[in-house]
Amino acid sequence: MFVGALELDVLLGDVASLKQKRSVVRPVVAELRRRFEVAVAEAGHLDLHRRALIGVSCVAADAGHVGDVLDRCERLVAARPELELLSARRRMLGPEDE
Repeated sequence: MFVGALELDVLLGDVASLKQKRSVVRPVVAELRRRFEVAVAEAGHLDLHRRALIGVSCVAADAGHVGDVLDRCERLVAARPELELLSARRRMLGPEDE
């Protein structure tokens, strides 16, 4: 079993309140869940208006599949015009890790 985690640090466009931030981030989180069947949540920068940290995780029997799913998730977020992807960090755990 392999577990992959992806942290996406994004800058939001013209957002002036936490309510506006939620209206931008929530559809992205929902689309990631729906399209890729991953666990995803807003996981950081909760008190900042223009920043969000989106966490994505995937579990599969094959490390290559986990990597492919996380790659597609990253590309989807990077392609959103209302977001600027500042950084993406990835971690992978496999059978040899304890």
